[in-house]
This record gives sequence, C-alpha cells and structure tokens, in this order.
Amino acid sequence: MIWLPTVHLFFRQNVTEFRLDGVIAQSTRELASRQLNVWDDPVRRSIEINRMRGSNAEWDFMGRTFFVLSLANMSLIEPAQQRRYLKIVDAIIDETLRLEDEKGMYFFLMNYARRRSYIARPARSTFLDSEIALMLAARQMVAREPRYGPPLAQRIDLLVEYMSKSPSFCGESYPDECWMFDNAVAAAAITLSDSLDGRDHAQFIHTWLRSVKSKLIDPQSGMLISSFTYNGETMDGPEGSSIWMISHMLQIVDPDFANDQYRRARQQIGQSILGFGYAKEWPASWQGHEDIDSGPIMPIVGASAGSSGLAVLGAAAFGDDEFLQQLLTTLEFAAFPERKSGELRYAASNQVGDAVLLYAMVNGPFWKWAAAKPTTEQP
Repeated sequence: MIWLPTVHLFFRQNVTEFRLDGVIAQSTRELASRQLNVWDDPVRRSIEINRMRGSNAEWDFMGRTFFVLSLANMSLIEPAQQRRYLKIVDAIIDETLRLEDEKGMYFFLMNYARRRSYIARPARSTFLDSEIALMLAARQMVAREPRYGPPLAQRIDLLVEYMSKSPSFCGESYPDECWMFDNAVAAAAITLSDSLDGRDHAQFIHTWLRSVKSKLIDPQSGMLISSFTYNGETMDGPEGSSIWMISHMLQIVDPDFANDQYRRARQQIGQSILGFGYAKEWPASWQGHEDIDSGPIMPIVGASAGSSGLAVLGAAAFGDDEFLQQLLTTLEFAAFPERKSGELRYAASNQVGDAVLLYAMVNGPFWKWAAAKPTTEQP
C-alpha cells in the first residue's frame, strides 16, 4: 500500500523534457536524430521498413506520413535546418510516389484489400490518397516546390470526387470499408491545399462535416465511429486507435468539433492509475475486438498499445499537459527506451510508433501557422 503509489515517481517524466515552445527539447532531438539517421542510411532504412512490413504494410506508409509532418514542424522551429529537413521530406515523398506508381496501391495496403472489389470504380484507397495529399500539402506550405503542385491538386480532386459520390460522403480505404481516420486526414489535406492554390472547397467541407455529424457518431458516447461501409453502416464503433488522430485532424477543419471529440475521448477512454497514464481502445458503450491497430489489450484495465501511443499525440495537440505527463511516465516505464550515440528509440515500439511520438512532441507550429490560411507568404 505504501510502495505502489510511489512507483511512478521513479519513471516520472516532465513534459518539458519532450516539449518546449520554440525549441526542440533534448529527448525529442534524440528521437528525431534516430529517425533522420535511419532515412540517411539506406541499409538501416531497409531493415526498419522490412521489419514493419513483416507485420503490416500500412505501418511503412504511415511512418512516412508522420515523419514528414514532424519535419514540417521542425522546419518552422529550426529554420536554419530547413534545407536538411526538406531534403529528407522530398526523398520520402519521391520514393512513396515511385513505389505507388511501380507497385500499385496494394503495396501499402494489408492483404485483405485484394479479397473483393472496391465499390467506387476505378478502385482507389482514401487511406493512400489522403496521407499522400497531406504530405504534399505540408511540404508545399513550408516552402513551395513547383513539381509538387500538380500532384497535390490531382490528389485533392480525386479525394473530393470519390468522397462526394459516396452515400456516406466518405471514401473507401478498403473495399466497402471507410475509415474515419483516413477521411479526417483527407478533410485536413483539402483544407490545407485550399490555402496553397486559392481554390475553395468550403462547401464540400461543410457538407462533409454535416454528414459525419449526422450519420457517423455513436449515439451513446457521442464519439465518431472508426469504420463503416460505403453506405454509412457502422462496422466498428469509437476506437482509441482512431479518435485521437481524428480529433487532431479536425483542429484545422472544425476546431470546436475537434475539442468536443477530444474531450469525449479524454473522459471515456483516457485513464490514469497510480500516476501512470494510458488509453483504452473502446469506451464503455462499445466493445470491439483486438486487432493490428489496437495492439495488445491489457487485461482488467483495458489499456491499448495503439490507443495509448496516439493518445500522446492527442494530449500534446490539445495542450493537456497533465495527461501527457502521465502518458510519458508510462512510456518511460513500459516502452523500454534505449538511448545510444545521441539517438532514442523505444524497444516496445517500431519506426511508425516512434514517428508518431516524434510528431506528438514537435506538432503545433505548423498547425498554428496553417490555421492562418496563408496563400502567398512563406513562414
């Protein structure tokens, strides 16, 4: 009874060790150094990517997205390093586009994508289109690169076309399977793109928001469901491995709605016990099944690896320092940090997990600047 309440003190992490206004904190710099060195070294990169793809091809793709978003923020925090950071951003984008072109969209999707046909034809995945568009938009907003303008506009046109013709006003990520995570990313990418090229998709965004608010919210928790059919029928209810990222993407699309979704997630799946923070995969009103997104679910307390990792992003994005500190304390205790030669990695994680954590620690500058909707000036 005396010992247990004090255990967390041995692992307690101060938020300032990872997040500082206008500066990259030391632990975050070590986390970034590993990611940068992996992308600078083809051998290390191949090892990391093959390790992820052995479990889930999506992780390879998502690791690229979160690292590009991290570098966009780091470019604003450290303008003197912008050239180095954007060189890696360009390498990631170019390789991603090349792989998609040469190997097709299924290269970055899980195998079950091939088991049946997409309803919308020709087949496209909103998972891929939304994150590629977001990467391109982030790159363009930090510094314009003429060769990325046309592919960004093309992706936005495809997203708007495919989402508009769906009864749910959302695009498929997998055959007859729409994910709110991906469609929220799409809405954010469209919003950012409008800031770049002067086009106006405000009516589209308005219609999308009206559709998801009226059709795709779990009535008991008030949280957005995570997956649904092309026609809008619920497949999976609210999930922690989706809602934290969804609420963050909504910050640039509908800040009030974003705050509402974060607050509900924080109240219903954000947890703490004896100074350790974690997040459940489902609210009390919904019971799903453990999968590749949720990661292992801890018995009794219901802690989810996937939800807890993305909760770090949610807490950081919404300035919830109390919860963020508790989550970081758990990370220090349970994720087995390894520090070597100025690099930081978490043994219980992988490249995409570490990329999410890096983005959580540096996010803010880019999102705040993008919210101002600049059209001609660069930061």
